[in-house]
Formats: sequence, structure tokens, C-alpha cells
Amino acid sequence: MLQGLSRYSPQALGVLRIVVGLLFLEHGSQKLFNFPPSTMPAQPGMETLMIVTGILELLGGLLILVGFLTRPVSFVLCGMMAIAYFMVHAQKGFFPANNMGDAAILFCFAFFYLFFAGPGAWSVDNRG
Repeated sequence: MLQGLSRYSPQALGVLRIVVGLLFLEHGSQKLFNFPPSTMPAQPGMETLMIVTGILELLGGLLILVGFLTRPVSFVLCGMMAIAYFMVHAQKGFFPANNMGDAAILFCFAFFYLFFAGPGAWSVDNRG
């Protein structure tokens, strides 16, 4: 019975890509436009880095959402999330649940998977 689920793999991958894109896009809109309003105070001296990461998150999230240039964008975002984890979260402690780095790790590996698996169903990359 579970073997039959394999035929829906492209659609499941498409849903994963869309959800990851939406969530990532939200992080970018929060950094750039404070929407949704952030409960975390901005770190002084990090304004340029926050603008760059906000643009990458917003634009990258949008490209992942629609499935355009999925593999190269996923490669860049995977690296960005790995760097973010080690620059920001790992310094706060070893355990991701305590250093608030679990989202960075999940995004990193979701993008890693999309880099290898491709965009799945309902993507610009797979049109005609």
C-alpha cells in the first residue's frame, strides 16, 4: 500500500519547496520591512549584514516558492544557512534547541535536499 505513494513524490517535493520558500521569504520580509513585526531587537553594527541576508531571504524565498533556478538558489541558500548557524547560533551553545539554531539547520538541509532533488511539481523550472 505504501509503495503507491511513490507516484506522488514530485507533488510532495513541490509542496515542500513551496512551504520552505514561503517560510524563508517571511524571514526576509521581517528583516527588510519588519513584517511580521519582530520580537527580537536588532543587533547594533549588523545593519549591512541584515540588509544583505534580508534580500537573500526575500528574493531566494520567492525564487524557491515559484521554483525558478531552484538548484543554484538552493545551493547559495544552503551555504548561507550553514554560515548563519556557525556565525550566530553555535556561539550561544552546543545544542540547537538551546542556541535557537534549529531553524537554520532545518533550512540548510531543506535547501541541500532541494539542490539534489530539484524543484518537484508546479515549478517554473519544469515548465515546457
